[in-house]
Amino acid sequence: MKKRLQRIGVALICLLAASHLYAAEKVLNLYTWSGVIPDSIIRQFEKETGIKVNFSTYDSNEVMYAKLKADKNSSYDVVEPSSYYIDRMRRQNMLVKLDKSMLDNFKNVNPTFSHSAFDPENAYSVPFIWGVTGIFTNKDYPSSRHLQRWSDLWDAKFADQIMLLDDSREVFSMAMKVLGYSANDSDPEHIKEAYLKLKELLPNVKIFNSAPLSILIDEDATIGMVWNGDLYKASKENKQLEFIYPKDGFIIWIDSFAIPKNAPHLENAYKFLNFMLRADVAKAIALENYFPTANLAAQKLLPEEVRNNPVIYPGPEILRKGEVQKDIGDEALTLYEKYWERLKIGG
Repeated sequence: MKKRLQRIGVALICLLAASHLYAAEKVLNLYTWSGVIPDSIIRQFEKETGIKVNFSTYDSNEVMYAKLKADKNSSYDVVEPSSYYIDRMRRQNMLVKLDKSMLDNFKNVNPTFSHSAFDPENAYSVPFIWGVTGIFTNKDYPSSRHLQRWSDLWDAKFADQIMLLDDSREVFSMAMKVLGYSANDSDPEHIKEAYLKLKELLPNVKIFNSAPLSILIDEDATIGMVWNGDLYKASKENKQLEFIYPKDGFIIWIDSFAIPKNAPHLENAYKFLNFMLRADVAKAIALENYFPTANLAAQKLLPEEVRNNPVIYPGPEILRKGEVQKDIGDEALTLYEKYWERLKIGG
């Protein structure tokens, strides 16, 4: 009898251990940009799959990268780096090479994003959203009319009025374009030149911010740098906002999903990526955050006033003036960050 009870006890322990293991596997640890994936989409995924999502967000690629670098055995299953960080992380063997047989819905991706230089053949990334960094103005303030170029922001009449994104690559890319260089320039002398140019702009800078919706809507800043999706979303509440594609060139950015090396729930990560690639899901997200979707099947489902809006989906003649961000290497990035820190504390 005693041995029988012992066997039952062992069986119960094994059963409990198995149930805990099963429960642990029904988890996804997600780490993405703030404000791009609606809570309703997370809840829908959880309901359809039974997988619990632990959802964390960040406001810069640098924060995401540093956290993953510090965590050798990744706590995250899916991350959302921008193009140049996909490039950087795949070169550093930080990402899982994707098994496309697990991603039936990858066929929905716009072919435009299927052969990007930062990740040829999308071996490590799933394009999610993209956009353009440009200038915003407010029609209620005549002083900002007729802006056409980044270089116009250096005009002294804009003292203490300008909002810049709190993003070193974006801000330095603007300066590089003003100076006639590539946004991906890694020449130390050119980086220093861009820094000195930005120092000249500081008297006009009111705020650095990468979550600008309330600032745009409430007119806490009426001119500056913005991502086109944010501008369009804010313009739904403030009709005076306008978006300008700078004639001296601009950044085209692409945010993609990727799976970090040693992701603890690999199968769940693939389920999430395939879910996000569904046309109906990508459409719902695009109508919530208003960033251009990289999902062509979803784009075709959007209302005409969104699908054909030039602020969200600019034509090829505009995009020719854009440049996709790429990795510039450790030495150049360190130099950018050194000058960025100086700039943020006043030069």
